[in-house]
Amino acid sequence: MRTVYLDHNATTPVLPEVFEAMRPYFTENFGNASSIHQSGRLAKAGLEQARQDIASLIGCQAAEIYFTSGGTESDNFAIKGIAFANRGQGKHIITSSIEHHAVEVSCKFLEKEGFEVTYLPVDSDGLVDPNDLKKAIRPDTILVTIMYANNETGIIQDIKSLSAVTREAGVYFHSDAVQATGKIPYKIKDIGCDLLSISAHKIYGPKGVGLIYIKAGTKIQPWNEGGGHEQGRRAGTENVAGAVGLAEALRIADLDLQAETEKLLSMTTGFYNKLKDIIPDIHLNGSFKTRVPNTLNISFKAIEGESIVLSLDLNGIMVSTGSACTSGATDPSHVLRAMGLTPDLAHGSIRFSFGRSNSENDIDYIVSILAREVKRLRSISPLYAEKG
Repeated sequence: MRTVYLDHNATTPVLPEVFEAMRPYFTENFGNASSIHQSGRLAKAGLEQARQDIASLIGCQAAEIYFTSGGTESDNFAIKGIAFANRGQGKHIITSSIEHHAVEVSCKFLEKEGFEVTYLPVDSDGLVDPNDLKKAIRPDTILVTIMYANNETGIIQDIKSLSAVTREAGVYFHSDAVQATGKIPYKIKDIGCDLLSISAHKIYGPKGVGLIYIKAGTKIQPWNEGGGHEQGRRAGTENVAGAVGLAEALRIADLDLQAETEKLLSMTTGFYNKLKDIIPDIHLNGSFKTRVPNTLNISFKAIEGESIVLSLDLNGIMVSTGSACTSGATDPSHVLRAMGLTPDLAHGSIRFSFGRSNSENDIDYIVSILAREVKRLRSISPLYAEKG
């Protein structure tokens, strides 16, 4: 059976070049980067070269890069670390209503610890209005955390305008850039954030490694306690092979960005146009233009998203109902609800996230199977039958 993987926002395969770059740090250069003997020094050299390479690629200083276990840890570190280090200046935090659960749950945790959190609304395209942010900032605001690109819809925020508001107010700004990295060009010095999260496995690197950028001079409390790793800010033996893999994945993403963008835009545009022509009663969630090039979030009226996912899976097509971190949840997407979708439309949403493994030849196959399965599911749906 033919298989088509369309869930690249959940995770990506490790590129052969990335695997080969990592290989020596699983074998001959396997030492602990904290050891002072030869094996440890070789591992340390690989770790620091990866840090330097990443800093050059994303536009910051090597000393501002801290390796973590992934995007979730980076988000937790940024939000909780800033909150507890700066609570003497205030206990007010601002975020958006469409954040990844790593951000949302971290903010909920802080609310239990006596902090106050403001959740900014978004418009029907999923965008935060910088004027709303400006109005929400108070004298006791210490942190604003707003994601760069949404994991479910792919919608890109105007991070430069949002960070400009926080700079004017003297408030720390953090952005979860996990879904933006490798898909749109940016340099940290240009977007103006103080903290930023990246994960390797979203950009054809290994699982279990990521980074947090922390601008020099930022007052932040370490969250992992233990040894003095990562300049004393993140305890735990460094994943040297993972860091090397992350650096290589970022290098390849940067090198191929223009070509991949053109390819992915062509595929998603062609896919959506054919889908509109063949399947009635579908709804694109978020702007078609203001999004990362690989992602489309589409609602199918009168059908449960899980039913579509399972039906497509039986035909070798792998998609998602939203975030992979919450795919088992029964509640409709908080992202889509915040954008104003009704519960039934939110329940009927599917995220199609294309990637390197896909080609134009996949489109007709996907559309034909999807059209057939949607028609079948609607034929047994009392909700669709009521429409006549």
